[in-house]
Amino acid sequence: MEIKRDRYLRKLIDRRENGLIKVITGIRRCGKSYLLFELYHSYLKNDGVADDHIIELALDEDVNARYRNPLELGQYIRSLLTDKNGMYYVFLDEIQKVADIPNPYLPGTDETVGFVDVLLGLMKLKNVDLYVTGSNSRMLSTDILTEFRGRGDEIRVNPLTFAEFYEAFPGDKRDAWREYFTFGGMPLVLSQRTNEDKSRYLHMLFDKIYLDDIMARRNILNDKSVLDDLLDFVSSAVGSLTNPAKLQNTFATVKGVKISDDTIVRYLDYFMDSFLLYRAKRYDVKGKKYIGSPVKYYYSDVGLRNARLDFRQQEETHIMENIIYNELRARDFDVDVGVVTVNEHKANGSGRRVQCEVDFVVNRAGGRAYIQSAFAIPDEEKRKQETASLRAISDSFRKIVVVRDHIVPWYDENGVYFVGVEDFLLDENVIKM
Repeated sequence: MEIKRDRYLRKLIDRRENGLIKVITGIRRCGKSYLLFELYHSYLKNDGVADDHIIELALDEDVNARYRNPLELGQYIRSLLTDKNGMYYVFLDEIQKVADIPNPYLPGTDETVGFVDVLLGLMKLKNVDLYVTGSNSRMLSTDILTEFRGRGDEIRVNPLTFAEFYEAFPGDKRDAWREYFTFGGMPLVLSQRTNEDKSRYLHMLFDKIYLDDIMARRNILNDKSVLDDLLDFVSSAVGSLTNPAKLQNTFATVKGVKISDDTIVRYLDYFMDSFLLYRAKRYDVKGKKYIGSPVKYYYSDVGLRNARLDFRQQEETHIMENIIYNELRARDFDVDVGVVTVNEHKANGSGRRVQCEVDFVVNRAGGRAYIQSAFAIPDEEKRKQETASLRAISDSFRKIVVVRDHIVPWYDENGVYFVGVEDFLLDENVIKM
């Protein structure tokens, strides 16, 4: 079964032979290797590129362990560049596996050689177009980006969007939504035959891939119970505002243990470095400034979130919000959680200033939209409640309420657009900028 990833394939095609190192990032098992080795490889072949001019190396495989030595890797790639007049397309999968080693030509010094040196060297060859993948943000750290000297071009790959999932799903939209809402968009979920198989696969990803990788890479093998508990707390609080102090109190109340703020912040950063979690900051729409704390955390895939909780907490309203957030990120929007201060008037004539939340403030290239995720709007009172923050924003940018119900899209008297979640996820033109 071929799963189309046209969004990312177009990005690779657009960046072909642009003189930069194409750095393809994303959570492990989200389809980076498939995108390169299958979809892009097929595109290049159909465009006339010979197989021997497409060099592919999966650095996480044991047969390629020697090439985790950067000098061995560079020498091997150069040995394959026998056609001086032909363009070679070099695909290096899981580049973070390449180690930093002491420079053997400068004994007695602290100088090292790593994958950055290899990539910069290969990039300078006129007949090499270079593509690398990575499952953590090591190659995108400030220091390494500085070493790239502006030569890195990131393409972030996400788990399947609902549209990608639905295109490969053997059923209608409603069945696809129930499946996606429960098991998420990790590509191999689609090939699992039973719900038990899907659950087992997602649990395996967590325990044997993500957590093991984080603990080994960060040398925190003795802290698995803390990582487990922190993930459980964040999973339960998806779509809710939180901060390290609140999580610290949760550890103390629920587990009876004391965890420092610094440890919580560091471990949350590890989860984000592995692209397991995303953090959404709060933005004061009227004040036009960011608010430091609290923030919201979302899972890059809701199936992983649900598996983390053994599929016990299936609050569709919060999961739907997480899915919308992931969709907006996949469409390359900058996404924040909005805050609007409004004057609330009571029947006795008194009033007060209260903060209302806009679920998502969406920005791209000077355009903006405000999006509210509302599970259901059964009556006029609920509609006014859900749109209060949107009505308090005086600018002319598009305002959208996404509902779970199957509805015919419509505008209210304030110009707010109402649309069902499946239509929103399947039609990128809903957000017009």
